[in-house]
Amino acid sequence: MSYNVIYKDLGTKDYKETWDIQSEIFNDLVNMKSALSSGKSHCSELPGTLIFVEHPHVYTLGKSGMEENLLVNALQLKKVEATFYKTDRGGDITYHGPGQIVGYPILDLEEIGIGLKEYIYRLEEAVIMTLRDVNINAERFSGCTGVWIEPDIPGKARKICAIGVRSSRYITMHGFALNVNTDLSYFNNINPCGFKDKGVTSIEKELGERQNIDKIKIIVRDYLSKVLKLNLQ
Repeated sequence: MSYNVIYKDLGTKDYKETWDIQSEIFNDLVNMKSALSSGKSHCSELPGTLIFVEHPHVYTLGKSGMEENLLVNALQLKKVEATFYKTDRGGDITYHGPGQIVGYPILDLEEIGIGLKEYIYRLEEAVIMTLRDVNINAERFSGCTGVWIEPDIPGKARKICAIGVRSSRYITMHGFALNVNTDLSYFNNINPCGFKDKGVTSIEKELGERQNIDKIKIIVRDYLSKVLKLNLQ
């Protein structure tokens, strides 16, 4: 049985505005689920939401991250036209910007029948399958979330997709960021995901040419639908 999910492509939108949209949907789902479990509601199914978006330049820090992994001050942030937010997701610091597909699945994992660990595994799987379709061999990195290229080769390990999520009552928010045509120089201002000895990359860099991001979005969306058994609306 598939899970009904509303798909929204927000185009380019400010990080905080998008976080507010996520939070409203997330809180509604959590509250509706609480009401359902207590017998105060008779809804038979709570539809999820899958948001795709590109953000203007922004650095975000996970709740367990260290602020010293941001290597620039407020004045330097302004100079590169970037903002900074402390968030309630897992993980450390990362960058979002133009040319990057950011996905925010707001889903009830109980409707899918999986736990949080398996959910993150399936997010990684959808991205790995997407990259395979464009002739990039990507893998998981043992002990680290996200999707990597040559993770076991010293000096060559580079992350192409970061993942950081939050969950409550099995409802998820936040998600993944896949570098497509991303300006990778912005990662020089942080220790990406807390790593000082690992690189970052993008589909454009790996293939040597600029990509059609809309086509990549469709591939990612369809694999997410497949691996999570979503009925996208």
